[in-house]
Amino acid sequence: MNTRARLDKVLQKAFPIPFDDNSKFVFFGDVHRGDDSLSDEFGRNRHIYYHALNYYYQNDFTYVEVGDGDELWEHPNYEHIRSAHVSVFEMLKNFHKANRLVMLFGNHNMQLRDPRYVKENLYHTYDEYLDLKEDLFPGLAVHEALLLSHRETEQKIFVVHGHQGDMINDQLWRVSYFLIRYIWKFLHIIGVKYAASPAKNRTKRHKIEKSYNKWNEQRDIMIICGHTHRPKFPATGETSYFNTGCCIHPRGVTCLELMYGKIMLVSWNMHSKKDGTVYIKRSLIRGPEPISNFKSNDERLRKAKQIVTTSKMKKYLNRKVEGERPCQT
Repeated sequence: MNTRARLDKVLQKAFPIPFDDNSKFVFFGDVHRGDDSLSDEFGRNRHIYYHALNYYYQNDFTYVEVGDGDELWEHPNYEHIRSAHVSVFEMLKNFHKANRLVMLFGNHNMQLRDPRYVKENLYHTYDEYLDLKEDLFPGLAVHEALLLSHRETEQKIFVVHGHQGDMINDQLWRVSYFLIRYIWKFLHIIGVKYAASPAKNRTKRHKIEKSYNKWNEQRDIMIICGHTHRPKFPATGETSYFNTGCCIHPRGVTCLELMYGKIMLVSWNMHSKKDGTVYIKRSLIRGPEPISNFKSNDERLRKAKQIVTTSKMKKYLNRKVEGERPCQT
């Protein structure tokens, strides 16, 4: 099934969420929480990620995980992942208690599409110290996609992981799972890159992004994805395709914020002061920009052409004025 047909099918079944200009969402994708072993790429950023989660929890954001939150291909035992990052899961548990946790599955945690797996592994957890079973995310429903709909303007935002239509990571995901689980997991430790991953393969990543941009042009709906690990905030004239980036980049984590009717791309990184004190900083990369600017691709293209025309006209007038200046003697 090609990307267009696959996305159309997912869009029809997307879980609906209403929102308005008072709503606040943060979108994190490709966290890839592992078991804290040498192959756990999330380990180096877990303190940054935890700090960011605490910020969004304290500021009343709804946390949306855009797939691949857990690295279940390399580490299929969910309890090993949870016990490796207890503090992170405690913070996610706070979001769930406040009814502000929304989770999507991606290709690396495809197991979460099975409600039975979710019930057996995510509803409860075993506390080794207290020797009892306690709640983790009781009643959690994991979705493949979301469709946010503005209560007043009816503008739609389609949220999906982004592996849909990527054959080796979608229809043939079991092949990728086998290769990563039993072969690449061990090669990963010594630095070998997995060629089937769009995050490691520039050509494959660009192909996926082009397919999603083309779908966006045809359907004219704002879309938020992950999967490629490359953050994206469309420039003027580009289609309304956004990407969260990931949480396993050596320089920090990135995410998308949607608040008060505006969207922005931000990063969280480690910094140090002159006295050697280390701190975590939130930095704005792109935006904020009203989501109404992304309601129509045709309108965005028209505005882009106006900007180009205006710029050319200014240059022409400047050259004409300079040419009419009298010669100085």
